[in-house]
Amino acid sequence: MREDCRTDMEVNAMGAAGQTSAGGREQNRDRMRFHLLDGLRGLTLISMILYHGMFDLVELYKVPVGWFWETPGYVWQQSICWSFLLLSGFCWRLGRAPLRRGLIVSAGGLIITAATFLFLPSERILFGILTFTGAAMLALLPLAGVLGKIPAWAGFAGSGCLFFLTRNVNRGYLGFESLIMGKVPEFFYRNLATAALGFPGPGFFSGDYFSFVPWIFLYLCGYFLYGIVMKRESVKRFLCRRAGVLEWFGRHSLPIYLIHQPLLLLILECVL
Repeated sequence: MREDCRTDMEVNAMGAAGQTSAGGREQNRDRMRFHLLDGLRGLTLISMILYHGMFDLVELYKVPVGWFWETPGYVWQQSICWSFLLLSGFCWRLGRAPLRRGLIVSAGGLIITAATFLFLPSERILFGILTFTGAAMLALLPLAGVLGKIPAWAGFAGSGCLFFLTRNVNRGYLGFESLIMGKVPEFFYRNLATAALGFPGPGFFSGDYFSFVPWIFLYLCGYFLYGIVMKRESVKRFLCRRAGVLEWFGRHSLPIYLIHQPLLLLILECVL
C-alpha cells in the first residue's frame, strides 16, 4: 500500500519498531488514511456553508428566493445532513480515541447552543447536529461490542427500516416524509428531555434540530455500511485517492463549522 495512505501513527510506529508482525501489518492496513473520505466530508461542509449563506440571505436579510423554502431547498438541506451523518457513522471505526472525539464534538454543540442563545435567540439551536453527532459517537462506545456481532447487511437493512419508520416522530407520527403510518401517543411529547430523544414538547423550538431518534438510525446505516464495503481491498485503494483542497476542509471540519456562521454574517453585513 502506498505510503501516503498510512496515518502518522502507523508511520511512526513502523519507524520505531523497524518491522511488524503479520497481525501488526493487518492493523496497519486498517489504519490507512482514506483521503477520499476527507474529501467527501469537505464537499459536504462546503455545501452546508453555501446553504447557510443562502439561509441568512433569505431569513435574516429578507432577500426573496422562492425556491429556497420549496422542494429544491429542502432536498439541498437534506442532502447535507444525510451525507454528514452517513459519513460520520461510516468513519466511527476509523478514528482514534473515540471517547475524546465524542466529547470534543459534544462540546462544540454546547458552544453553538450558548452562542445562539446569547447572540441570535430568534434562531437558537437546541440539540443541533453537532450535539447529536457527539452523542452518537459516545453512544456507540458501549454498544460497539454488540453491534459488531450483527451481520453488516442485516444491521444496515434494519437501521434503514427503523429510520424510515421513525423519520416523522418529531412531528408526532410514524412514517417517512409525506407517508404517515400512524400517530405516536401524545404522552411521549413532554419536555426538553423527551425533545432530546425525538419527542419535542409543546412550544419547543430549535433552528437546527437533530434528535436521537430518528437520526441515530441513519448514523448506524453509515456504521454498518463500513462493514459491507470495507471488506474489499479495491474499495480501500479507491478511498486512498487524493481529493485536493477538499481534504483540507474535511480534516478541519469542526473548527470551520464553529466559525463559518459568524464569518458569513460578517461578510453579509459588509456587502449588503
